[in-house]
Amino acid sequence: MNEVWLVTGASSGFGREITEAAVAAGDVVVGAARRPEALADLVAAHPDQVEALRLDVTDTAAIEEAVRDVVARHGRIDVLVNNAGRTHVGAVEETTDAELRDLFDLHVFGPTALVRAVLPHMRERRSGAIVQMSSMGGQLSFAGFGAYSGTKFALEGISEALADEVAEYGIKVLIVEPGAFRTALFGTGRAGVSADSGIYAKAGETRGAVAGGHGTQPGDPAKAAHLVLAALQAEHTPLRLPLGDDAVGAILGHLDQVREDIQAWEKRTRATAFDA
Repeated sequence: MNEVWLVTGASSGFGREITEAAVAAGDVVVGAARRPEALADLVAAHPDQVEALRLDVTDTAAIEEAVRDVVARHGRIDVLVNNAGRTHVGAVEETTDAELRDLFDLHVFGPTALVRAVLPHMRERRSGAIVQMSSMGGQLSFAGFGAYSGTKFALEGISEALADEVAEYGIKVLIVEPGAFRTALFGTGRAGVSADSGIYAKAGETRGAVAGGHGTQPGDPAKAAHLVLAALQAEHTPLRLPLGDDAVGAILGHLDQVREDIQAWEKRTRATAFDA
């Protein structure tokens, strides 16, 4: 039986490529976006397989109604893809409270509200999959990406607990961690930027890399989308799926550094219990 997908941020980037890959597999996709008209070409080309839904994932009050509507019309949601997002650059000191809260609304509170809305239906059927589009920045961070990584770290922590909770109901959770892929994430108007204080040189370097990186990223989003589908179809779907040579290398290097730090202090840190 063909599956029913709900994909947020479906109008461009990974969201659109995942939508196209699911359609090619014969599935039905409800593509949610703030500008659903951007999906008009896909709806026209595949009227029986693609629907466009206007949804701002930061509007958590609208999420339950949207999910009820999709389930009422299609009977179920087999796969939820929490993809809507944007990048943000700014040193921690430069990032305002409002900027940080807006990013958490988009990357944490919205996706979590969608998870809460779809889970009762998935639990009832004892099947389903939730794809959380994170980033290699959900495993590591560096100057200028504190706010962005903070939201992705939070999403990954929630998702890891979620995976443990829903496994008994036959529901899969897949955390996707792309590196630099040729999407609109770094495009003008898509990348949030805090005011530049000029204090933090490394954050400035990150700001420049993002500003100049649009259109030159090495990753192919179409290949990534097909790999996401393959991971979901695998008998043993991984919890985390890094995407791109840069992401895999950076995450493995980071894990090596974490291990090195722990082992350097291991004897003393293990000896912090009360004396017998």
